[in-house]
Amino acid sequence: MRPSKSDVWTAAERTVLAGLRSPRHIQAFLDTLPYSAEPIYRSPRSVLRDRKAHCFDGAMLAAAGLERLGFPPLLLDLRAVRDDDHVLAVFRVDGCWGALGKSNFVGLRGRDPVYRSLRELAMSYFEAYFNLERVRSLRSVSKPVKLSAFEAHRWRTEDGAMDAIADALDAAPHEALVTPAQVRRLWPVDERTWAGHTVGTDFAGAFKPR
Repeated sequence: MRPSKSDVWTAAERTVLAGLRSPRHIQAFLDTLPYSAEPIYRSPRSVLRDRKAHCFDGAMLAAAGLERLGFPPLLLDLRAVRDDDHVLAVFRVDGCWGALGKSNFVGLRGRDPVYRSLRELAMSYFEAYFNLERVRSLRSVSKPVKLSAFEAHRWRTEDGAMDAIADALDAAPHEALVTPAQVRRLWPVDERTWAGHTVGTDFAGAFKPR
């Protein structure tokens, strides 16, 4: 295991991080955390302290865990309409991309590293990405954002760095995943799909279209 460029972790934090021995272990840890509906961003340190997270917080912790395993810390933004965007930590094994994520919905969590491109990875989320109106809402995917650009902000430990990272994700170039004609032809989400993908969902923390 390669330590972070800036080994800023406390002994207690290192103990938790040492248990995250693979991307699979990181995803399993994220899955144990209650979903946070609070409108705040948490650094990896704050996630470890508070033991809760929403998608941005979870992606930050996952990126820190991946970095300790030797992967570059990278974030990806999935942009949606009439819905929340979704942030993932992404990694590559043998040339193929995978993702780690915290979500309020079953189908928007991690992915095994089997996708040949980031677009292909993003499209794996399309069917499960829908809003409370039962409309599939995913529209585009960003270029990856490198957290190495935020070393001066101390992204691993400082909540104050999170706004700058969120702004960078929002400003990153995004590639469209579907055309307007395809959007017009989208099927509504059926009852079984809705039921299967909302197991355990905290609807208080779900985006509510107006």
